[in-house]
Amino acid sequence: MIDLVLKILIVAFKGFAFLSLLIVGHELGHFLVAKFFGVWVEEFGLGLPPRALKKKFGETIFSLNFLPVGGFVKLHGETNGEEVSYPDRAFVNKGKIARILISLAGVVANFIMAFLAFAIVYSFVGVPRETGTVRIVDVSEGTPAQIVGFVVGDVVKKVDNKEVHSTKSFIAEVESKKGKRTVIEIERSTESLTEARKITVTPRSDPPQGEGPLGVAISSTETYFAPIWQRPFIGAWYGAREAVSTSKAVVLGLFGIATDVSKGQVPKGTVGPFGIFALIEYVWRLGPIPLINFLGIISINLAIINLVPFPPLDGSRVLFIGIEAFFGKKILPKAESIIYTTGMILLLLLMFAITAREIPNAFKAGSINSFVETIVK
Repeated sequence: MIDLVLKILIVAFKGFAFLSLLIVGHELGHFLVAKFFGVWVEEFGLGLPPRALKKKFGETIFSLNFLPVGGFVKLHGETNGEEVSYPDRAFVNKGKIARILISLAGVVANFIMAFLAFAIVYSFVGVPRETGTVRIVDVSEGTPAQIVGFVVGDVVKKVDNKEVHSTKSFIAEVESKKGKRTVIEIERSTESLTEARKITVTPRSDPPQGEGPLGVAISSTETYFAPIWQRPFIGAWYGAREAVSTSKAVVLGLFGIATDVSKGQVPKGTVGPFGIFALIEYVWRLGPIPLINFLGIISINLAIINLVPFPPLDGSRVLFIGIEAFFGKKILPKAESIIYTTGMILLLLLMFAITAREIPNAFKAGSINSFVETIVK
């Protein structure tokens, strides 16, 4: 029993440490840009009140709070109707551009964290590079390719006298030869020599799912390790591409979540506290590079979710500033307070609904690995 409690505490500590890094980075963005525009940051908090610990540095209180859900920076005069002691240092009295930049600073900070995380990963694991050749990287048992003698490492040169230089062209040629005897020219290298061979094979017309007509896995890329001094720059470039690609996937995922919520259903494919902590523990065991890569993925998720114009997310503050600019007047203080409170309650209810679904699934799975498999299916 003691061992189980200790394991749970260790998993919880890892999860809090991981998420705290993301939250601190996000809130630090708000903090720094607010300071730049002369806004008084009254408090920088990790978690939500009530407070567990607090320490004042300069004019700002830094706090650790009991509810381990997110974090916040408390800006002086953050919403309409708040008592303002220093009008020139109040958020609500700053210009619209300044308020928008302060509101979006956390999102930008998370994108920067993701960019740096992916840049570090690619600097260490290398980057994919097109070779202009098609190489066989796997041959399934009992398939036409295995029967006629294809082996891992063979380089495909031609399919029925047509040269192939990419996986796309190879697949297209093989697809056009289904059910027909086909001559495939390859190069096979051994320790002593490289020889050309011609192998006759008949691609299957109706192959099993996931195998393809021949039953081979192919690649036209290799992992490239640049000189050490170039790696940060190349890693940064691929990091930016990965950030954009991940962002697109997150946006598509959010549309799916919105569809489920509009139908009154708990969104599919979403994870709550149990799922997030299980994923963190699972990736943590894989080593530092997978963990840094996961940090980048979660950071982008956090950034894009905060762009959603739903209170109390950052996007809602930008929306209110836009409404103010359009109508030429600020939202009534009482209405603003009700909107933010209602939004927070709905988000917490959604989180509790997801958690209620995850708890029995976690116990049913029996282990973190099994639980993670149910999440990623």
